[in-house]
Amino acid sequence: MRARRAKKVKKSACMKDENPELRKVARALRNFVKEIVPGVKETMNAWRIPTFEAPNAFCFYMVGRNHVTFGFHFGTSLQDPERLLEGTGKNVRHVKLRTVAELQQKGLAGLVLAAARLNGKEPMKGMSGQRMSG
Repeated sequence: MRARRAKKVKKSACMKDENPELRKVARALRNFVKEIVPGVKETMNAWRIPTFEAPNAFCFYMVGRNHVTFGFHFGTSLQDPERLLEGTGKNVRHVKLRTVAELQQKGLAGLVLAAARLNGKEPMKGMSGQRMSG
């Protein structure tokens, strides 16, 4: 009789263990978005990246080694007077978050709300996803 090996659980790309403080930032970010955008759905896109939809995909987050990348699918369409957005892609822009306190940056809540209100923009291929629990 052979002993069965336990399957290795694949860790989510969105919640790495290298920096436990960043998990706190990610949890606070989820709550931040849910408070700003009533009825927002949190999903997992085709690349297993947590994505927020209201009703279309408008932002996402990924936890890295040194920061949480808080991305906006149509960031180039957003007004950013506080110059928080980074990136050079065709559509996507992001904000790097290293602490929970950075969620209180002037202009960040406005970016989230404006991104959620970009109605009529179809989600980019693969950016919409399956609803997450919790």
